[in-house]
Amino acid sequence: MLPNDPIILLSYVNTKLRDDYADLDDLCGALDITPGELCGRLAPLGYTYNRKANRFQ
Repeated sequence: MLPNDPIILLSYVNTKLRDDYADLDDLCGALDITPGELCGRLAPLGYTYNRKANRFQ
């Protein structure tokens, strides 16, 4: 289950991307969420996925 708090979610997702997954699609597949849903949850904070850095910035 993903954290509900957006700041904790951001930290969780970026840690997973850094340590365990090659890209957003791999992470989302493992978490059973679409990339659009995850991006939508972080967009209100002003964060978008940077494919080159493989993290939300």
